[in-house]
Amino acid sequence: MTISTEHNTDKQLTEVENILAFLTDIDINHRYETLNEKTFLPGLKIEQGTLLLDLEKLLYPGDILHEAGHIAVTSETTRTCLTGDMKNHDHQAAEEMTAIAWSWAAACYLNIAPNILFHEQGYKGASDNLIEAFTNSTGFGYPLLYSWFMCEQPDHPNGYPNMLRWLRNDAYTQTQLSKLQ
Repeated sequence: MTISTEHNTDKQLTEVENILAFLTDIDINHRYETLNEKTFLPGLKIEQGTLLLDLEKLLYPGDILHEAGHIAVTSETTRTCLTGDMKNHDHQAAEEMTAIAWSWAAACYLNIAPNILFHEQGYKGASDNLIEAFTNSTGFGYPLLYSWFMCEQPDHPNGYPNMLRWLRNDAYTQTQLSKLQ
């Protein structure tokens, strides 16, 4: 499948390629598929823990990271159950904020401009506020990443947005917690 240039510039196409290579490297399953139904984010859908991408319909490369964030922060025991709207999988405010924090960390790691991740057409008009908050290290969502041993606290020399691991692993978290007791 080719990436549509109808909605995307060459720079955005390069961003998509970089993001998909990253997802492959960290073991987030994804595949190209024609999506005929309307999806929450154009050209993207999560089905059984796999990110489906219709690159003819994708409008914003940063949305890939957001959806991948939902997969990444879901327990590995239920990750393959993710399908459709994340609210149906108990992804409420905390999980949504954590997926956003994860996507910020991934964008930083990939050197993706903040306005690619937090584009003007998304986040209910709060894109500029999100860019400012995360750029100034006053963002949100990292406490759950920290509690799952996915990152250190932001004030740590190698803390958030640097990640220790990209996928939530509850067995690892339990092992780490038992070491603290």
